[in-house]
Amino acid sequence: MSLVVIIIVLALIFDYINGFHDAANSIATVVSTKVLTPFQAVLWAALFNFVAFFLFKDHAVANTISKSVQKEFITLPVILSGLIAAIFWNLLTWWYGIPSSSSHTLIGGFAGAAIAHAYITTGSVSLKKIVESQYIIQILLFIFLAPVIGMLLSMFISIVTIMQNVWLRLAIIIIMGSLTIWMFGNFQTNKMAKNVEKFYKIDKLKKEVAEHPEKQVELDAAKAKLNAAVPFLSNFDKLGADKVVAQIATVDVNVDKDKLKKEIAKADNSILRYCLIGAILIFMISYIYYEKIKEPNANRIAGMYKRLQLLSSAAFSIGHGGNDAQKVMGIIGAALIAGGQIQDFKELPNWVPLACYTAIGLGTMSGGWKIVKTMGTRITKVTPLEGVSAETAGAMTLFMTEQWGIPVSTTHTITGSIIGVGATKRLSAVRWGVTINLLWAWILTIPVSAVLAGIVYYIVHFFVK
Repeated sequence: MSLVVIIIVLALIFDYINGFHDAANSIATVVSTKVLTPFQAVLWAALFNFVAFFLFKDHAVANTISKSVQKEFITLPVILSGLIAAIFWNLLTWWYGIPSSSSHTLIGGFAGAAIAHAYITTGSVSLKKIVESQYIIQILLFIFLAPVIGMLLSMFISIVTIMQNVWLRLAIIIIMGSLTIWMFGNFQTNKMAKNVEKFYKIDKLKKEVAEHPEKQVELDAAKAKLNAAVPFLSNFDKLGADKVVAQIATVDVNVDKDKLKKEIAKADNSILRYCLIGAILIFMISYIYYEKIKEPNANRIAGMYKRLQLLSSAAFSIGHGGNDAQKVMGIIGAALIAGGQIQDFKELPNWVPLACYTAIGLGTMSGGWKIVKTMGTRITKVTPLEGVSAETAGAMTLFMTEQWGIPVSTTHTITGSIIGVGATKRLSAVRWGVTINLLWAWILTIPVSAVLAGIVYYIVHFFVK
């Protein structure tokens, strides 16, 4: 039990460090454009880091992190070693002002310690047997995809934003906004289907069938219940959780309604969609007021974008909190399972997400001034208009990947978004030498963290059994 407590404390310390290490991601553009002072910016970012606690209930990213290593190789010394290595690499890169990914530091440390544990206990290393390739491949792909998505979105938003024809701009915003809301509605339905699949323990039964073929009948029955339940999920927004569960109960009379309702409600992203609708309306009203009702001039337009940047930076901070705090939740969940306190990640106590969101918020309040300069000025000079575009693109990327349950780097995402707004002006506006150095830091983070964690594990396992 004492080792579990040590791991939880270290995990929250890592979360705190993650907050001030990645604070620059949330505040770099809003500080560099002088919309807020550094002190005001970190308070603003920290507040919305914590707001994410109320928006993201499914914890899909945390679940992915906790399952990135095969269960038999997740031990308390493995988790401890991964955390120590992650904390060391995070502090080192922060000290030198390198905006590396806290997320990938944690993932690399977790995997590296597990590989070292496998080698010591079995004498061989088979990555396929140690790590969950499905999750690791997703994580590796999004090292490159997250900044590319952020870059493309920021370029598109920048181009739409600088359109002279206000009514055409508003029409495009309405069309793209409607598509975005529809897309997030689909994300909700798909996540509910996955949660119902977990509720019927279909993945667990598939593994059991491989060893016990006689369980195929039980698996087929569970699949039949799932297939019967899924069509009702699309009615969630109209009917609510109680009525949807009641409909499912008509085809599965023995279902535990309370547990099923809880699993379905976790995937409800309606609050997030309402926030997106509100943000879209604020943008549209601002454009109409400042460019049609008022006589537009340079000062008024600049003031409008400074006010809108408060909104876009808040959105990005919500995405940062929702994505990064969950990664630590995944590690604490894995530790509680390894220590025998809980049997499955869905039993995660309520204090864990609350503690993680609080820790990352407090860390953000501590700042991260060394990295602000790199993110806010060295990649490309950013105006308030470009800050709005970059932060909005970064926030949308984080919201989407959180819905997919893919842990991505907020550092990579906002860097790609900043590159996008710079490239929209002209390619030479981006300092590609700085960008290439950042790319090397991104590529090296996972393997370096893995090696460090492996070395730490060799030391730890002599003292902790």
